[in-house]
Amino acid sequence: MANGVDLAILNKACAAIPPPFAEARPACGMILGSGWSDALPADDDGVRFGYGKIPGLGASTVPGHAGELRLVRRHGAAVLAFCGRRHWYEGEGWTPVAIPIEILRRCGVRNVLLTNAAGAVNPALRPGAFLLLRDHINTVGLNPLQGPVVPGWGDRFPDQSAIYDAGLRARLQEAAAGAGLPLTEGIYAFTAGPTYETPAEIRAYAAIGADAVGMSTVPEAMIANAAGLRVAAVSCISNMAAGISGPHLAHEEVLAATRRATPGMRQLLDGFLRLAR
Repeated sequence: MANGVDLAILNKACAAIPPPFAEARPACGMILGSGWSDALPADDDGVRFGYGKIPGLGASTVPGHAGELRLVRRHGAAVLAFCGRRHWYEGEGWTPVAIPIEILRRCGVRNVLLTNAAGAVNPALRPGAFLLLRDHINTVGLNPLQGPVVPGWGDRFPDQSAIYDAGLRARLQEAAAGAGLPLTEGIYAFTAGPTYETPAEIRAYAAIGADAVGMSTVPEAMIANAAGLRVAAVSCISNMAAGISGPHLAHEEVLAATRRATPGMRQLLDGFLRLAR
């Protein structure tokens, strides 16, 4: 569907998930963006399920996205982690973007952590820093909730006054403090991609209050919020946005920065899993 999500495919995707994932009664779920999958705590006994086996999802086309659903156990709780995500710019519509959130919802997850790599709009943020999303700006007006209302996704007109849950943000701040990691709260601007932004666009985003910019996370947050899930989101700052520094931008730069930030990512994820049960 060009607008909205295909409910039939959502149902097929959820039906394909092996019983151990739902039977584990997961305490929380994660969707891990560029570079973040490498920071997921190791669990050799965990269950893995490739995206290619999930109808409508399919393997990610973006380097740095592993493309598998993992069930891991940490601190006495089960966690479902989508290692990699699909994006609107990949050209498959909203259904692949929505599938992970709907699977988490149907598995009983109530707390969701979304992660990404982002460009710094605020020059006080530098590569390797972490930004805890307090709010977002949808710069393009694209909305995954357009089209027929999906059962379980709440009202036709969802409130977005507080998408990013204050309680989960406090727990992430506690986790960061315990690890000695600075964690700035700020505003994330969502763009459709796949092009990086122009210097003029970055100046415009800064003028309306954005601290970082990226091509993901906001659609999943909108769906999860509409469905009544508690949402938190963290960006790893991978580069300075266009016009702030450097002659050009490249995805290889993003991946290199997230590799360097892996120890901090690992501490944040583990702290979240410990505190968000």
